[in-house]
Amino acid sequence: MLLDNNRRNPAGILPSEITPQSVFADRRLFLQTAGLAAAGLLLPGQSRATQTTLAYQKTAYGKEETLTSLEDVTSYNNYYEFGTGKSDPAREASLFKPTPWAIKIEGAVKQAKTLSLEQLMKLAPLEERIYRMRCVEGWSMVIPWVGLPLKALIDWAQPTGNAKYVVFISANDPQTMPGARMPILDWPYVEGLRMDEAMQPLTLLAVGLYGKVLPNQNGAPVRLVVPWKYGFKGGKAITSIRFVEHMPQTTWMKAGPREYGFYANVNPQVDHPRWTQSSEKPIGGGLFGGRVKTRMFNGYDEVGQLYSGMDLKKYF
Repeated sequence: MLLDNNRRNPAGILPSEITPQSVFADRRLFLQTAGLAAAGLLLPGQSRATQTTLAYQKTAYGKEETLTSLEDVTSYNNYYEFGTGKSDPAREASLFKPTPWAIKIEGAVKQAKTLSLEQLMKLAPLEERIYRMRCVEGWSMVIPWVGLPLKALIDWAQPTGNAKYVVFISANDPQTMPGARMPILDWPYVEGLRMDEAMQPLTLLAVGLYGKVLPNQNGAPVRLVVPWKYGFKGGKAITSIRFVEHMPQTTWMKAGPREYGFYANVNPQVDHPRWTQSSEKPIGGGLFGGRVKTRMFNGYDEVGQLYSGMDLKKYF
C-alpha cells in the first residue's frame, strides 16, 4: 500500500519526534510575548510576507482542551503533495505561493463563480475554534483554527436542488509541490462531504491557526476542517468547490478502498485493517505520554444525528 514507506510504527510516531509538553506549556503566552514577526522569526515553510495576524472572534469551542504546541502543529504534518514524511511539508513547502488565490465554485449552482481569498473571508466573521483532530494513523492534536463556517460559503454559492454532495479539489502544482511530481496518489487531491455534513455548524473553512494565517504546510491559504472525521478528509489549498448529485470518488477511496471509505467518521469500533482505532497518541504529550481512548465521532456527539439509522461499520 502507498503509505507503508511512512509507517514506522503502528502510531506513525517516533519518540524523537515528540516535543515535551513543558517546552510550550503556556502556548498563548508564548505567542503573545515572543513577537515572532517583529523578531523576524518565521514558521517553517512560511515567508515573512505571510506572517499576518488575523482579526477574529474567540468562541467557546474547545476552551477546555490543552492545545498542541505551535511547533508540533507546524512541523508534524501529513501533506503528500510535499512528501510522505511527517517533516517533509515543513521543509518542502517554502516555494508554494498561497497568494494571490482564487476558488472556483462549480457544478449544481445557480451560477458558476470565482471568489478570491479576500472575498471568502468577508462572507462571515472569522472565528477561533479549538478542535481536537484525529489522524487515521493513530495520533491526534488540538489546534486553534481560525476560519468561517462552510455553511456561509454554501449559502453564498446558491446550490440547486440537485446538489447532494460537495467536492473539494486541492492545488496541484508540481513546480512547487515536489510530492505531486510522483505517482503517490492520483492528483489532484479530491475530498467530499454529504450536503448535510457540509452545512453542519462545526464544519470549517480554515484560513489560519494560532491567530495567524495558515502556514503552507498546514494547507494555506484555505483548507477544510471537519473535526469529527479523520484528518485526511480535510482537503488543503482548495482551488475548487463543486456541487454534485452523486457521491464522488475521493482520493483515498480510489487509492485504498478497503482502508479508506467516503465517510471517514472517527469510530473506535471500526479498526483500520492494519491497526486499531480504539486509542490514539496525543502529539506533544512528552516522551512518556501514553495513549488515550478514542471517542465516537472524536467526541463531537452532536453530529450523531447525521447518521441515524446508518450502519457505520459498512459506511466507514
